[in-house]
Amino acid sequence: MGDSNGVVEAERFAIGISFGNTSSSIARISPEGKAEVIANEEGDRQIPSILSYIDGEEYHGTQAKAQLIRNSSNTVAYFRDYLGKEFKSIDPTPAHASAHPQQSESTVAFTIRDSASETPNTVTVSEITTRHLRRLKQSASDFLGKQVNAAVITVPTDFTDAQREALIAAAKEAGIEVLQLIHEPVAAVMAYDARPEATVTDKLVVVADLGGTRSDVAVVACRGGMYTILATAHDYELGGASLDQIIIDHFAKEFVKKHKVDPREDARGLAKLKLEGEGTRKALSLSANAQLSIESLAAGIDYNSTINRTRFELLSAKVFAQFTGLIEQVVKKAGLDVLDIDEVIFSGGASHTPKIAQLAQNIFPETTTILAPSTTTTAINPSELAARGAAFQASLVQEFDHEDVEQSIHPMVTVTPHLTKPIGVEFTSGSETSFQPLLASETALPARRIAQYSVPKDGGDVLVRVCEGSRDIKVTKPEPKPKQEKPADDEDSDFSDDEEEEEIREIVWQTESPVAELAVKGVKAGGKVEVMVHVNPDLGLQIAVREVGGQTAVRGAINGSA
Repeated sequence: MGDSNGVVEAERFAIGISFGNTSSSIARISPEGKAEVIANEEGDRQIPSILSYIDGEEYHGTQAKAQLIRNSSNTVAYFRDYLGKEFKSIDPTPAHASAHPQQSESTVAFTIRDSASETPNTVTVSEITTRHLRRLKQSASDFLGKQVNAAVITVPTDFTDAQREALIAAAKEAGIEVLQLIHEPVAAVMAYDARPEATVTDKLVVVADLGGTRSDVAVVACRGGMYTILATAHDYELGGASLDQIIIDHFAKEFVKKHKVDPREDARGLAKLKLEGEGTRKALSLSANAQLSIESLAAGIDYNSTINRTRFELLSAKVFAQFTGLIEQVVKKAGLDVLDIDEVIFSGGASHTPKIAQLAQNIFPETTTILAPSTTTTAINPSELAARGAAFQASLVQEFDHEDVEQSIHPMVTVTPHLTKPIGVEFTSGSETSFQPLLASETALPARRIAQYSVPKDGGDVLVRVCEGSRDIKVTKPEPKPKQEKPADDEDSDFSDDEEEEEIREIVWQTESPVAELAVKGVKAGGKVEVMVHVNPDLGLQIAVREVGGQTAVRGAINGSA
């Protein structure tokens, strides 16, 4: 809250922060209105969420990551998901190669030598988070030449209230006023919708956030600029590290074959393999071949080898299937079909892997846009999406008073009623009746939509029926082709053409129950009618129908259920 004279509010300078378990990003909106991801002093835009200490000196980001080999016991990594949790509920596996999480009262802490003293200190995960956010804040302030003191921060969809409170408290200790916490998939959608060339439309979006140590997938309904999460799925053991392990095992087996020594059995050798294996995976996302070179990998032996993308994709087939399986799972969980999905947005570092997005293309119909670097030339860098979305939100709310921000995110505002069934217009032409949705299901209320429809060529009196609708998936199996006689000597033509014929699946809209009927008289031949539907939070409707260009409209109203 600001002082009575409003000085603090006037001096607020906000950025967007993507606080990831593996890496973090910071972004701001430029004077031209474009989102820019800010580089730290080392030039990194994806800053590892790692802190390391040597003789009391703190290292951060990439410098700290390098210390995982030589100074792992004083290096804290992969700590975000421990924030706000009790020690008994955490999975310490991701941090086994760094400082081990320990119990301190009921919370998580790390025993590290973070000062010049030889005596180690016990530092809570909240304090580590504060130090990390303080470094991000300082990097942004140095880059922008202004003192950053506020932020919108992204969080996973499964962050609990306790974790949110712990994050806000840690940020406050770092000198950052948290304007708002927004979900990572919503931030990813916002990053695309906020582009100057973007058109905000009603759509269903799958956001596949494939991170370093975990994967989160969500279905987001975008209705009139409002975002509603319909379903989520999480895999806490699936991420870029799963693909790194494929590369590590591949090179380790090769090393064993040549030198009869397993580098994975040596802590330092394994740390080197992990660091270089991650770099190799990232290189394979950009080129067809990658080289791995490690000095003194094990038993004093230097190691050099190469791997091509095709070999990597063959080895990783099971892991890729887990990624695509998680995507299919969340669509089903939302009660939807892949035909319902308009866009698939790939977010997170592991999304740079071309094969994952290419496999997703096989799941969804051609009408679904797959937004990933390997499938769409205009795709935004997946590692930057969350930070960009947070920056856009920060630019919208940083001028608000603290009370206004709190009111705008209060459950009374954000937990709004939604339509469970689509509302549309039914047209009858001859013996055929068609339903065209106007307000899609999951639209937040209140909502208002206007659409124009062509009338029969002859014009005349037009009856407009506003109805609730439903959609079904129609499956059409192709007619089997007549079998052609094969030449007697054609031994290789065992494959039938039927294998190439796939069943055709399409969305079919049906009228479920009529809501209102309105008639417009004397419409000109070849004219159009305009239909306006407004739905109140209590499901009350106001409907207006008029001829386009006409002066008067026919109106109707239906009381809501509340």
